[in-house]
Amino acid sequence: MKKILALSAALALSAGMAHAQSIILGAGFADFSDSDADDHALIALEYQHRPFHQATRFSVGWGAALSIDEAGDTHIGAGLVGLYSLNDRWFLEGSVMPGYFSEADELNDLGGSFQIRSLLGVGYTLDNGNKVSLAITHKSNASTQEDNPGVNALLFRYHFAF
Repeated sequence: MKKILALSAALALSAGMAHAQSIILGAGFADFSDSDADDHALIALEYQHRPFHQATRFSVGWGAALSIDEAGDTHIGAGLVGLYSLNDRWFLEGSVMPGYFSEADELNDLGGSFQIRSLLGVGYTLDNGNKVSLAITHKSNASTQEDNPGVNALLFRYHFAF
C-alpha cells in the first residue's frame, strides 16, 4: 500500500509540472477522396490529457477526439498525441487516434467502421496559455478493409488549457 501511495504522489507531482490538459474546438472542411462522396463542413471536439512523457521540447500523452460533418458523418477515436515546441510560442502537433466511423451519407462510406484519424498541425500559444492551431487530418482504415477511400480535413482549432 505504501508503494502505491508513493507512486501516486510521484505521478501527481510530475503531472503538476507537465503541460496542462486541453479541450480543443475545431472547425473546417472535410474532403472525401471518393469522387462520388459529398464533401462537408466539419466540427471537432478533442481532449488532450497531461503528457505521460516529457523531454526538453517533446511531450507525448493520451487524447480522444470526436468529429461530425454537416451530413452527420461521425468519427470518435482515442490514441496518442505528440507536441514538439519550436520555441516559447510556436509548436508542432501530431496524433494517431484509431476509432469508430459512422457514415450518415451513404456516399461517404470509408470502407468500414474502423478508421484511424491522423493529424498534423502547427500552432501558436497565446498570452493567456490557450493556443490556436491549423491542422490537417486524414481518416482511413489503413487497408484493413477491401475499400479504403479515406477523407482529409483542414481545421482551425482553439485549445482551451486547464
